[in-house]
Amino acid sequence: MADESHELIQVLTFNLGDSLFAINIATVREIIQSSVMTKVPLMPAFIRGIINLRGTVVPVIDLQSRFGWACADMGKKTCIVIIESTSTTGPSQLGLMVDSVSEVLEIARGDMEPPPHFGTAIQHELIEAMAKVQDAFLIILKPSRAVDMDVLTNLVAQEEMA
Repeated sequence: MADESHELIQVLTFNLGDSLFAINIATVREIIQSSVMTKVPLMPAFIRGIINLRGTVVPVIDLQSRFGWACADMGKKTCIVIIESTSTTGPSQLGLMVDSVSEVLEIARGDMEPPPHFGTAIQHELIEAMAKVQDAFLIILKPSRAVDMDVLTNLVAQEEMA
C-alpha cells in the first residue's frame, strides 16, 4: 500500500490582494485574460457578471468579494480562471476573477495541514488545506464550497431576503 502522505497533488496558485491561494488543477479548464463582462441586474456584488466563452454563458465570481473583502480592481494582470463546477443541475463552467495567476505547484499531501478554525481571512469551511510554500502559507480552496453553484444560489437567495 502506497504512503498517501507522499502523494502529490497539483494546484494552480493565484493572488488575491496580498494573499496566495490555490485550487486543485483538476478543476481548472483554462485561464483567460479578463474580458468585457455583462452585468446581471439584482445580483450580489460577488457576481461580477457573465462572459461569452465560445458560445457558453459563464458567470464570473469576484473571489475577493465572495470572501467578504472589497470588490477587486481590474488590473493588467487580472484574469479569469475557468473551472468546472458542479451543482444539482449537473456540471457547468464558472469563472473566478483573480488578481494574477502565479504557477502550478506540486504539493505532497503530507505537507498539507487542515484549515484552522480561526486566524484566516475567509471561512474555514471554504479551505481544503493549508500548505507552507517558501516563507508563506498557501490557502488551498475547496471548490465544492467556495464556488459551488448551489451554495452561491443559496447566498443570492439570502441576500434577496435581507
